[in-house]
Amino acid sequence: MNMSSPYNDLYIYLIKGLVPREEEASLGSCFLGNWVEEDTCFLFFGAPSEAMVAELLKRHSDLKFLENYHFSYEEWQGAFSEPLRIDRFLIVPPWVDAVEGPGETKILMDPGLVFGTGLHASTRDSLKALSYVHFRSDIKKVVDLGTGTGVLAMASALLGAEQVLAVDLNPLCVQTATRNVQLNHLESRMEVKEGRAEDYAEEPADLMLANIHWDVLKSLLAREGFRKNLWIILSGLMRSHARDLEADLARYGLQIVKTWEDEATWYTMLVRSGVQE
Repeated sequence: MNMSSPYNDLYIYLIKGLVPREEEASLGSCFLGNWVEEDTCFLFFGAPSEAMVAELLKRHSDLKFLENYHFSYEEWQGAFSEPLRIDRFLIVPPWVDAVEGPGETKILMDPGLVFGTGLHASTRDSLKALSYVHFRSDIKKVVDLGTGTGVLAMASALLGAEQVLAVDLNPLCVQTATRNVQLNHLESRMEVKEGRAEDYAEEPADLMLANIHWDVLKSLLAREGFRKNLWIILSGLMRSHARDLEADLARYGLQIVKTWEDEATWYTMLVRSGVQE
């Protein structure tokens, strides 16, 4: 029997300044998470929490209230109430019962407040690229830069990778990905770390995943250690970025093995280095 989603209405408070992490425990039982965006914070609650936020601002004069919002969870995250089939993967919210079919790999995933359910084209096509490369190469170590919910990193682990490092700069992404690793009982093979993608770009791996902002991706490609990984999946690319990237890859001597595109808008590339297996 399916359970209902644990998320209903979301009450969001936009704060100028960075809320200290140790304050999060004082924000009450309705507090859901803190999404940090440069020098602002989006505080998420499951019920109206103006009084709680006002008390927080009293304690920290450097913080300033900007705006508040009210959304349903579906408006914020998109519809994710049914199992989602992408290539050989079956992505299932933990409050829904679903049995994988023959040849399918089931991933339990609670996206919480983080984008990355597999609904976006870049995530879907990255999963297809993962399936393609795992079927053709012996992938033991994987690094996922900008992991979000952790869905791509978990997919690699479930396809057989023995050592997976998932990295994200956003603390809420790290918290969410860690929870999803636990849901899938992958703790022995996966590690989730908070940090900049650039700081882990030269970590040696059989497969490097980078479904990430264009500016960050460009900086990653400039690093020789990043380019030396045998396989690289680059995603989150718009059409103009994909054209620029093709020229960069050719200059660096990297081979585009396969490209996935969604309505000529979003592009994902599977790239191979010149290093032989």
